[in-house]
Amino acid sequence: MPSGTHDIFYTDEQRMLRDNVRRFAEERILPEAARIDRDDRFPRALYRELAGLGLFGICLAERFGGAGMETTSACIAMEEIARASGSMGNAFAIPVEASVFLSEHGNEAQRRLIPGILDGSILPATAVTEPDHGSDVAGLRTTAVRDGDHYVINGTKAWVTLGRVADFVMVFARTGSAEGGRSISCFLVECDRPGLARGKAEELMGMHGLEDCMLSFSDVRVPAANLIGAENEAFKTAMRNFNFSRLMMSSMALGMAVAGFEDAMAYAHQRRQFGQPIFDFQAVQFMLADMSVDIDAARLLIHNAARVFDAGHSAAKEAAQAKLFTTDMAMKHITNALQIHGGNGYSREYRVERLFRDIKLSQIYEGTNQIQRLIIARQIQREFRVRA
Repeated sequence: MPSGTHDIFYTDEQRMLRDNVRRFAEERILPEAARIDRDDRFPRALYRELAGLGLFGICLAERFGGAGMETTSACIAMEEIARASGSMGNAFAIPVEASVFLSEHGNEAQRRLIPGILDGSILPATAVTEPDHGSDVAGLRTTAVRDGDHYVINGTKAWVTLGRVADFVMVFARTGSAEGGRSISCFLVECDRPGLARGKAEELMGMHGLEDCMLSFSDVRVPAANLIGAENEAFKTAMRNFNFSRLMMSSMALGMAVAGFEDAMAYAHQRRQFGQPIFDFQAVQFMLADMSVDIDAARLLIHNAARVFDAGHSAAKEAAQAKLFTTDMAMKHITNALQIHGGNGYSREYRVERLFRDIKLSQIYEGTNQIQRLIIARQIQREFRVRA
């Protein structure tokens, strides 16, 4: 990565983290990225290697076996991983988020899964989205009905990342009659339970290798002890978790934008037209200058939101701003990076083609960017009313 000043305020620990993750990403992930994209199979061995760096517990409290680092450090690590592979960045986020979620809301039995999550031997997944309820989390229709010392779960979940290979899934389901988010609970469901069926792996445009699928629940019985946290309270915890996950996805998009910028810079200096490198044409220079500006701006937005989150504030506005700006700018500038490559950018021989297919998803999941605008609008309205 070109030298710059964006890391001058990093701590020594953060610089060491950045350097170690970058080294692993360049030596182990980047050489495998095209194969992962081509084969569209989850790279379990590489995932275990990534776990071996101790990164899956980066934000987890030390008493649970984590590193106890701040959210900014997780964002730094994500940027470096996604710079090599968006898919592996996506896979990295899952155990990071699952281990923190179980440490904060799980019971003692559920927390005993954390060491396996951290070493990569246990694969978690989260099931929130449904075929008819994506951004409208409060409208989900999967049900969990109490039956003695068990709950019986029925419904269908869509777009479950790692759903085909997960060992357990955290399922959000309705446990009461109240509409909206007031009767949503979360359950730990082992994937070998009778009645749980995994659909075929989704054939996605990009982000290959994540084994996304539908999960169907037909009278799936789970012990009452599998309830994570309090009954009917999971919507609140999910919303806070979304703020964290939006920062992770923002950092993933940032890493991919950096990769596109680096590839475009290198290509613009190597490719010659009309007797000179194409970088010498002002039209190309302006595209690259805009990339540089927006990449640095996105990183500042992300790290500011991470500090707000770690300070114990809601960070709903700041996380939404970071997600909205970063993913939109990454889509724009990776498109421009492909344009700078000309016809070669449309070839799978060049990384920018994969980046172009992968980055689109970042504008859609963890709340579409239209939803992010609604969140921001509601937050600034509240702030306006407080000041008025």
